Amino acid sequence: MHVLITGASGFVGTHLRRYLLAHTDWQITGTAFPDQPPAATNPREGWVALDARDAAAVHALLNDVRPGAIVHLAAQSHVPTAYEDPWGTLENNIRGQLNLLESCVKLELQPRFLVIGSGEEYGRAAADELPLREEHPLRPENPYSVSKVAQDVLGYQYFISYGIPVLRVRPFNHVGPGQSARFVLPAFAQQVARIEAGRQEPVLRVGNLTPARDFSDVRDVVRAYHLLLLKGSPGEVYNICSGIPRTIQSLVDRLLELARVPISVEIDPERYRPADVPVIYGSAEKLQDATGWTPQIPFEQTVWESLEEWRKRIKNDK
Repeated sequence: MHVLITGASGFVGTHLRRYLLAHTDWQITGTAFPDQPPAATNPREGWVALDARDAAAVHALLNDVRPGAIVHLAAQSHVPTAYEDPWGTLENNIRGQLNLLESCVKLELQPRFLVIGSGEEYGRAAADELPLREEHPLRPENPYSVSKVAQDVLGYQYFISYGIPVLRVRPFNHVGPGQSARFVLPAFAQQVARIEAGRQEPVLRVGNLTPARDFSDVRDVVRAYHLLLLKGSPGEVYNICSGIPRTIQSLVDRLLELARVPISVEIDPERYRPADVPVIYGSAEKLQDATGWTPQIPFEQTVWESLEEWRKRIKNDK
């Protein structure tokens, strides 16, 4: 099968490409933007520079590739950036997917199309509503989650209207090696590594530590994507999550345990979000029933690997 992965050079896309190259015989076409695509290192892999907001460019690419599957990862996924530029986030995330779906219709393509939503779509929930299941009401609380709700229901509409075999996923927080320091775990791991290297005073600056989130390793998440492309039911939506709530405080505590020097913690009000859901965690029972998927990588291993990655980066950054 030939699979098109948008945003293939990003955090999740990099892990998905590695997984598919190692565990399938699929041909992969990856897109990158705004950076130039990397050099292909595998004969089964090709690259294209693509701004998914460009409808003509999307149409031309799909006409050339005619993929059997599409994994649409390209998105603006940073919540603080979404607050700073709400329309930029909405336009990027919605228009890109719309162009892909419209091109499928016009070219009479029927790829298995993985629409990437988010656990953020659910918003806040009462204690008796947890863990969150797929039928839970969607109550987005920031521009990013609003864009993901739009992508989610847009995918469903194209399944109903045109029969495109859309599979919708709502991955909760996923972390791991290669993630940008704009996100919580690598942001803290980077600071710890800098402190250990003597490049920052021994103070870990943090935002709100009370929210609890459902963290999964990105490598478990991309394995779920592959299984759903094989076994998922078109039109359905699936949570991808560990089912375990962990506070941001617990993440900080684990990093401090792993730190090689004493570090104090300082709350920085500038790091708070305008709205922060107190507790969110999900149920992956539907995904497990459909595919047999379960998380395999312990959270403690993910934290350790992320810190080790930043130690190496800081050491090599002369």
